[in-house]
Amino acid sequence: NTLSFMPTSPQLSQLLPAWEVVARLGAAVLVGGIIGLNREIRHKSAGLRTQALVSLGSATATLVVSELAAVGDTFDTSAVSRVMQGVLTGIGFLGAGVILHDRQDGQIQGLTTAASIWVSCTLGLACGVGFWHLALAVMGLALAVLLGGIRIEQAVHRRWGVPPEVAKGNGPGSGSGPGTGPN
Repeated sequence: NTLSFMPTSPQLSQLLPAWEVVARLGAAVLVGGIIGLNREIRHKSAGLRTQALVSLGSATATLVVSELAAVGDTFDTSAVSRVMQGVLTGIGFLGAGVILHDRQDGQIQGLTTAASIWVSCTLGLACGVGFWHLALAVMGLALAVLLGGIRIEQAVHRRWGVPPEVAKGNGPGSGSGPGTGPN
């Protein structure tokens, strides 16, 4: 049998109880979905469903490799680390797909949405390994940045009289370079 290295179903079922697997996957959908809801409310390209699926997918990948790495007498943490690295690298391609550059006016849009996809991915990874407190803390901080960041940026622009073209990201000091715009 070419798949003799694969654990049997009874071996896997002894590792994590079914309720915990469901709880981890459900938590991933919840925290990713909450981040996505913020993007959805702001009419951004990667909303609730996208973010929830990104988080669910990364949690699933982490759970699968964690379960496989735990079969036997030892736990192969390097296998889990490699999968996490692959997931984080791969999600960059999805994030890159939401970044748009308008050549006519130099605006770059979607950077915040791309960053939120990456955060949703890390939330899924945290849920997949059962780091509940970390996932909730990161979700809370991400929401604080997404919800409060705009208000802080606006207050800074009002306080120091930043011209509208700079405040919109069309001038020096406007973030990640000339031509960066709202996300």
